[in-house]
This record gives sequence, C-alpha cells and structure tokens, in this order.
Amino acid sequence: MSVSYWFLLLALLAEIVGTIGGFGSSVYFVPLANIYFDFQTVLGLTAVFHLASNVSKIALFRKGVDRKLILYIGLPSVVFVIIGGLLSKVLSSIWLEVALGVFLVAFSLLFLIKRRLEIEPRPRPAMIGGALSGFTAGLLGSGGAIRGVTMAAFNLEKSTFIATSAVIDLAIDATRTVVYYQNGYIGTDAWRYLPYLFVIGLVGTWLGRLILQNIPQDSFRRLALFLVLGIGLLTLVSLWVT
Repeated sequence: MSVSYWFLLLALLAEIVGTIGGFGSSVYFVPLANIYFDFQTVLGLTAVFHLASNVSKIALFRKGVDRKLILYIGLPSVVFVIIGGLLSKVLSSIWLEVALGVFLVAFSLLFLIKRRLEIEPRPRPAMIGGALSGFTAGLLGSGGAIRGVTMAAFNLEKSTFIATSAVIDLAIDATRTVVYYQNGYIGTDAWRYLPYLFVIGLVGTWLGRLILQNIPQDSFRRLALFLVLGIGLLTLVSLWVT
C-alpha cells in the first residue's frame, strides 16, 4: 500500500494546531486518520506519532515544566490509560464519545463565559482531570482535550501549559504504545508511516512554536478553550452524521 501524502499534510496541520492549543495533536489527528484507516490502526498510529511530537515539545518548551502538575495529572493518567487501552478491545466507544463531546462543550463554554473563573492547581482537580484524560486517551485515542481544559482552568502561562502537557502526554503515549502493541494495533501501517510522522512531529511543533510566540498570554487561554469547544462540537456532529 502506498503512502497517502494528503494524510501526511493533514497530520502536519493537526500537529501545528495541537501545539498552538497546547493539548497535543491527537484531538485532530484521530478524526482525520479515521478517514483513511480502521479505528484500531488509528490508535496505533496516534501513539507512535505522539511519541515523536511530544519529545519535540519537551525540547522546545522544557523550561516551563511544572513538576507538581506532572505528578498530580501524570500518575493517574498513566494508570487510567492502561485501563482504557485494555477496555478498547471489548467496549463500544460510541457512548463515551458522546459523553466526551458534551463534557468538552460544557466546560469550555463555562470558562469562556466566566472569563475570570479559575481553578487552583490543587491535587484533587488535577488528579480527576488526569484520570479522565488517561482513560479517554487509552479508549478513544485522544485525551488531550480533557487535559487541555483542565490546565486551561488553572490559567497557566503558555510555556508551562505546553511543556507540562507534553511531559504527561509522553508518559501516556509510551504506556499505551505497549498496550496497543500487545492488542495488535501497531501493524504494517504504523511502521510504514512512522518515519514520516516523526519528521512531521518535529516540523509541526517548531512551526506551532513560531506562531505561538506572536500570541499574547491573555489570548492563549481563550484560544485553547475555543479549540476545545470546536473539538467537542466536531465530536458530536460526527457522531450525529454517522
């Protein structure tokens, strides 16, 4: 089977937008990849793509890493991505996709309307957000939007937002790659596209960083929330159409 260059272009756009929004490319990459591949192959491709893109983000934004949030969000994420990955073989994901779409729309609208509303980055909300993010990443292939809305609620500085999210995402991806490999999701297509996706992860992150430098901090939170709102609406519309 030949390589689809349209798919690679869409993957690059997903990486750029995911970097600007701060929550990773999988929220866009998963629905785009679904056009070209079956869902289990999409899960495998997403995992290997994210490994490359998150290494790039950590290298470019490493000074902003918040170690406490990595602990509070990252540990539950890793535990629950294993659970979600294992359940992906036996559960129908449609109702979870509906719940995910409703959750993203509701929470993004809440923080867009209540512009001064913030949540202190304390252990409990961070751990709940991490657990939900990890579970949906394992089951549906994309948990970055939940982590994004959680971290947007904390109103973090943009380099801290992106770097911390990337470190957590890297741990999630490394874990789910093992689970997906054991499930048989990482086959010929994943290995064929791996070198292309690795380069796209590097280039897309770099381009996203250049754009992000021109976005004021006050606008960054709203941008991230608008992107999450769009993802939630896209999720619900795609389910309605299918």
